[in-house]
Amino acid sequence: MSAVRATTGTVTTAAAAATSSWVELPVRQRGVCCDLELAAEPADLAPAVELLKALGDPTRLSMVATLRKHAAPVCICDLLSVFQLSQPTISHHMAVLREAELVRTEKRGLWHFYGLRDDLPGHVERLLVALLDQV
Repeated sequence: MSAVRATTGTVTTAAAAATSSWVELPVRQRGVCCDLELAAEPADLAPAVELLKALGDPTRLSMVATLRKHAAPVCICDLLSVFQLSQPTISHHMAVLREAELVRTEKRGLWHFYGLRDDLPGHVERLLVALLDQV
């Protein structure tokens, strides 16, 4: 709790008031302390946020690393055996990666094959390099 002295425009902290030793601090007004500008509109960052959400799950990031390591598309049946997850779970993760425009899919008979998109934007490729070349 702090007390404001209207006559001097200062604030006294509760701790200082309890010890009978007054510490006067200048009253600060919101928005005048620093010359701060908004670096980016939050709405403009939505695509980056969606990409980071897709890569923020350890299983999905591992799936991206696995697909990145293989030049040819990988069958979902192989992903099932490697990750030891159920088919619906694998499909869900792949759908999230597909919505984030990280993977491509093709159907061959009954099976779906997945691979990283060949046309990933440069900033996405650099992000994957930064994240996956550490492992």
